[in-house]
Amino acid sequence: MTVVEDLDAALLGAKAIPQVNLGSVDEAYAVQALLVQRRIDRGEKMVGVKMGLTSKAKMAQVGVDQVIWGRLTDAMRVPDGGTVSLEGFIHPRIEPEVAFLVRDGAIAAVAPALEIIDSRYADFKFTLPDVIADNTSAAAFVVGAWSPMPSNVDNLEVLLEVDGAVVQAGSTAAILGDPRRAFEQGAAMAGELKDGWVFLAGAATAAVPLERGTFVRAVVEGLGMASVKAVGSWGS
Repeated sequence: MTVVEDLDAALLGAKAIPQVNLGSVDEAYAVQALLVQRRIDRGEKMVGVKMGLTSKAKMAQVGVDQVIWGRLTDAMRVPDGGTVSLEGFIHPRIEPEVAFLVRDGAIAAVAPALEIIDSRYADFKFTLPDVIADNTSAAAFVVGAWSPMPSNVDNLEVLLEVDGAVVQAGSTAAILGDPRRAFEQGAAMAGELKDGWVFLAGAATAAVPLERGTFVRAVVEGLGMASVKAVGSWGS
């Protein structure tokens, strides 16, 4: 089987595979494009772009040190305040984010968000090219209510709550110093950003494991909150 076939099978079967040790970032993005195209061929639609490893906390957590980007499809979107079944995941983690709404290639609105990441590699360990190929561990996302862009989003408090308890605290400053920089970098890396797309700027804190039955909420100062309830079980 090819790397694309292996990663797609891991996604569909919710079963981890060993690292594939791709040789270059360019090769990895080519694999990512083919992998996501398989999802589109199955009926999914592209709805946005996500950035990865935009904070020092995330870089340290996964052991790589370069900003990366991935693709979002409609099948990954979970309604704000809704539920997500963990049965199709291997070892999911969740993190608080800032989302931008794209219009005319620019930021039209902003919202608090949550991203669920789920590496298809065993033990959630990978090289930089490997995680890029795996669509930057993209699994699901939640976007809260959209708001007009405030004049300043570079140092807003961000909290990640699990069942009402704060488990991570950070600032939007952790996202490249200002989430808008992530948007600029993402637009340059990914190319055209289409009207109506969601742009996830990156996590403001480290991710935490997403467990069955938990209610998770991201609270971003001045922007509001986004939430999701996890149901079902997972396991690699």
